[in-house]
Parts: sequence; C-alpha cells; structure tokens
Amino acid sequence: MYLRVCVYARVVHVMASRTHVQRVRILYKTILKLHRGLPAEIQPLGNNYVRDEFRRHKKCVESEAIIFLHEWTDYAVSLAEQLGLRGPHTAQPLGKCLKEEDVEKLRDEQVCQLYELMIAATGRPEDDKT
Repeated sequence: MYLRVCVYARVVHVMASRTHVQRVRILYKTILKLHRGLPAEIQPLGNNYVRDEFRRHKKCVESEAIIFLHEWTDYAVSLAEQLGLRGPHTAQPLGKCLKEEDVEKLRDEQVCQLYELMIAATGRPEDDKT
C-alpha cells in the first residue's frame, strides 16, 4: 500500500505541472520503463500494445483523453506495485482479472482487441485450452 501511495503521489506531482503532451510522454516512457521488469517473453507484447494504444489515441477528443490517461496511470501504478522495487515478486503472478462490469463497458472493437491480445499472449483461443 505504501508503495502505491508513493508511486501515485510521484506521478500526480510530476504530471500536475506539465502540459498535456508532456504528461502523455512521461506516462508513456514510465510504462515502457516498467515493462523492463516484465519477463522477457512478454515484454515485446506489452511494449507493442502500449505503443499502438498511444498512437491510436493521439488525436482523441478531450473526454476520451482524460479516461485514457487515468486508466493508463492506474495500469502504471498497478504494475509498479506488482514489480516491486527490485523486479517481479516471485510469489505473485503479474496482472489482474478484469471485472465483469468493466468488460460490459467495453465497445465491440475493444472486446475484439482484448481477445486478440489474449490469443497473442497465450498462443491459443480460450476455447482451445485443455
């Protein structure tokens, strides 16, 4: 909990005095730095996904930008907690489950994108798992 508060406070402090473009760039670079702590086999997947998402939202409307930055900031804080100060905790798996209500909020294209990401991460569709 202490780490989460420290990371969040640092992100908020740095982000508050910056322009929108600077805030986006700082968040993007922070996430890529955090990805260095991920296992080597999923680093490229995570980096490519982040890169694509940030490019896709480069010219989004302000209301979407606010949600986008909030969600990615939460992701960065959550990942920082999971990785800890010296790399991933061996007892804890990385990631977290999506809540059903969060999945219900997704647009159809986002559900398809999430499904494609799952296939890329696991190597097979959910139905094929044995």
